[in-house]
Amino acid sequence: MTALHFTNARLIDPEAGTDVPGSLTADRGRILGRDQAPPKGARVIDCGGACLAPGLVDWGVKIGEPGERHRESFRSAGLAAAAGGVTTIIARPDTSPAIDTPETLEFVTRRAAEASPVRIRHMAALTKGREGREMTEIGFLLDAGAVAFTDGFHVSPDTKALSRALTYARALGALVIGHPQEPGLSAGAAATSGKFASFRGLPSVSPMAERIGLERDLALVEMTGARYHADQITTARSLPALRRAKEAGLDVTAGTSIHHLTLNEFDLGDYRTFFKLVPPLRSEDDRQAIIAALAEGLIDVVASFHTPADEESKRLPYEEAAAGAVGLQTLLPAAMRLYHGGHLSLPQLFRAMALNPANRLGLPQGRLAEGAPADLVLFDPDAPFLMDRFTLLSKSKNTPFDGARLEGKVLGTWVGGREVFRDAPGAAPDTATGPSTDATRTED
Repeated sequence: MTALHFTNARLIDPEAGTDVPGSLTADRGRILGRDQAPPKGARVIDCGGACLAPGLVDWGVKIGEPGERHRESFRSAGLAAAAGGVTTIIARPDTSPAIDTPETLEFVTRRAAEASPVRIRHMAALTKGREGREMTEIGFLLDAGAVAFTDGFHVSPDTKALSRALTYARALGALVIGHPQEPGLSAGAAATSGKFASFRGLPSVSPMAERIGLERDLALVEMTGARYHADQITTARSLPALRRAKEAGLDVTAGTSIHHLTLNEFDLGDYRTFFKLVPPLRSEDDRQAIIAALAEGLIDVVASFHTPADEESKRLPYEEAAAGAVGLQTLLPAAMRLYHGGHLSLPQLFRAMALNPANRLGLPQGRLAEGAPADLVLFDPDAPFLMDRFTLLSKSKNTPFDGARLEGKVLGTWVGGREVFRDAPGAAPDTATGPSTDATRTED
């Protein structure tokens, strides 16, 4: 593999918290160091002052294999990820069938390695069939490569079964991902309760449902000592409980969705189903509180929660439409709204979108340190564009940012030192040629 030397770059280092000009060298799939002479025969890439950062680690991506390949395949998800600067996908187990056995996990791991240009790691179901009753074979699934365990958006009402699963996970050191929501209160909800939902006549759920679900999970974590990550904290009322758990020394982290950081309940407008998400979009006060918690470090991870849905499942009355939005290709430009708004710096954003998820999952990615994998994204944070959903490489096009004015274009993406995406035209020029993967080619 040809060595790479990135020069004239703006290096975004989430580990050091720095944003400085410099150069970076990589060889044999790993980072050699910074600000050194390029090795003999290296491919020199002039970044033209653009930002070079660790590739994003997107935690909580829905892929349709097996069972819903018409919505998203490993290949289409991988191409979309590469075009969005995502170098590692952490896939959810809510497939059909669920990823709840070592055999299913080994199958999807093999398929992902064959089809995707980016890295894909899988979470496994915490309970069989994601039904919340009987735990899966957590030890065998760990041996097969599961990075964490979750039932996704299916919240078990059986607290005793959940406590047993957490106890067993604790004994094996496994990370459990919870979806903080009280299932009875949130059942059938399409919006957050309040004046807007009442005016639109939409079935709604109180923000307290998230707090109740989180309080239950944290009590079980305190009882069992399990490692726990709350996938999406989206309301201000959940933050005091999260703060108390961290201050008490519980092994707890939390994430949120880029959509809940950049959109609010009024974006639903006249029943726009591309804005129907799980959990539903919140108030502007909640959005601002979550941004502040992220800036403070109380919330650790930002992810897209990429959930593809075909046209037939979205072109329905709001209550009946499928929930979820694609986000692999829009995660980075949407995050630039927070940067340009002065809420977070680029190192803070990449800490939440690359370093923290990698650290929590025990992965070596997400950093620019010597010896780290050369998983990199080159991007221009100021480049404006109009989002057209039909340009997305995902099979499904259900993005709430369709028609939105965004800033932040990915110029190139590398996985293990191998180029998997290059923007054209506008790609950063290089002084040597080498093999590349054209991420604009169509699905097989």
